[in-house]
Amino acid sequence: MVAFSCCIYDGDWKENIAMENARERGWRGKFRRPGRVINPEANRRNGRCPLAPIEVGMMLRGMGFDNTTSLYVASGKIYNAEKYMTPLRELFPLLQTKETITSPEELAQFKGHSSRLAALDYTVCLRSEAFVMTQGSNFPHFLMGHRRYLYGGHAKTITPDKQKMVLLFDNPDIRSALSDCYPTCLSARRSWRRPEFRHVKSGYRHLASFHLDSQF
Repeated sequence: MVAFSCCIYDGDWKENIAMENARERGWRGKFRRPGRVINPEANRRNGRCPLAPIEVGMMLRGMGFDNTTSLYVASGKIYNAEKYMTPLRELFPLLQTKETITSPEELAQFKGHSSRLAALDYTVCLRSEAFVMTQGSNFPHFLMGHRRYLYGGHAKTITPDKQKMVLLFDNPDIRSALSDCYPTCLSARRSWRRPEFRHVKSGYRHLASFHLDSQF
């Protein structure tokens, strides 16, 4: 999905090649048609780029979610996972994925079946107390509607305004401040009032979840 969005994150040649290959495998020349113009910067300014893991983490910490929050990441294989997930794990040490909440034996029966693996993610997100939408594919939209129906309209879903958030994430003053004190400056916010979770029947208490595009 990140490859399809034609967004740029690192912008180096390795990422460019990886994204080009992913687009070619998935859409076979669709992005190479004559007259096709790809403008990653415009896509980002218009809020069409999925949030990166660290951007989700920064947003949640800014909202008051502290490092005692259990955060579940619903995703397939993440491109360059160690690089992109390490900063998020520093912000939320209780980070979970389907690989960490199941044993190898339990997960083995799902391996090689993408729909079954997605169903695992869906089930955890469905029962979590808060769900964060990071992009606009079918998965989060179906999930948002299902949660609203299941919990009588009281499911907590966070839908960030990515157009406005990009202005903050790309502000050089904010980026400079974060690079100077990260993660110390964010951990100092632990005294902020944590958002209050509603009681969700049969839900996972104090668990927030979000769906991450795999091609990072």
